[in-house]
Amino acid sequence: MSISTHPEIPVSEMIEGCIKGNRRMQELLYQTYAPKMFGICLRYTGATADAQDVLQDGFIKAFNKLEGYKSEGSFEGWLKRIFIHTAIDQLHKKNPVQTITDVQENIIEDMDWSVLEQLAAEEVMELVRQLPDSNRTIFNLFVVEGYTHKNIAEMLGISEGTSKAQLAKAKGILQSMLSRNRNFTP
Repeated sequence: MSISTHPEIPVSEMIEGCIKGNRRMQELLYQTYAPKMFGICLRYTGATADAQDVLQDGFIKAFNKLEGYKSEGSFEGWLKRIFIHTAIDQLHKKNPVQTITDVQENIIEDMDWSVLEQLAAEEVMELVRQLPDSNRTIFNLFVVEGYTHKNIAEMLGISEGTSKAQLAKAKGILQSMLSRNRNFTP
């Protein structure tokens, strides 16, 4: 069952049902949001099996925290934050972000994005999935989700300079992949 087959059931009713332990409402909420949340999980993990683990963990966390949802802002946005943090937690346990020195931070330059602009979003996301975990996480948080380096640093327990360096490294890796795969020269 998806929400499109039950347009008469508002999200607020699904949430209430989930809080009361109604399995039908839990399934409906899961089926409504799982495809989009899986996309987020895959974007951060880069592998289907890992994304499925994060999806499961994220829904467990979401169902446990539903009573705390205050109906302020969109439910989807609230849910999305849970999945982003769940993916980051898994990646952080698996492969912590390496910090950089102040000297390294001072030599980081912004990369040219003109090559990336030439690709379809799907091609870009496929390349992003191939990035190392720490680079992919920061790329997604900064470029896709719109977090600032300050926010990213606080979330991951790193310096802003490390966030900037990891983003620059991700851009460099992406440009290198593009040059090899498409014979582009940035």
